[in-house]
Amino acid sequence: METELSEFEQVMRREIEDFMGPDKGGATRSPKRSSPRAAAPSAAPAPRAERSKAAGAPKAGLRVRLAVRTKPLEMDSVFEHVSSSISKVEAQLEAEKAAREAGYPIIGYVIDTERL
Repeated sequence: METELSEFEQVMRREIEDFMGPDKGGATRSPKRSSPRAAAPSAAPAPRAERSKAAGAPKAGLRVRLAVRTKPLEMDSVFEHVSSSISKVEAQLEAEKAAREAGYPIIGYVIDTERL
């Protein structure tokens, strides 16, 4: 019972440190030890891509994806615009204006709007 509890605590500590990432305390962690669960191939975690924002990127706002075309009978393509506005309507208007400035005269519809 004691060994199961200590093993559980070690596994949970490693998972918390992995979640926190290397910049939030993961650099001081001890090397990983193999556990019975880690030996299974399906239990190995997939590598995660780090999400980083550029220095000028807004900290709050919306990402708007529009279906746009340059010709009337052309296939729709996706145009993505990041707005610092928290209003969906204002962000959509900014995205449509940016799409026109980028050379897409035909704006089809809004595909997706998500918060940053």
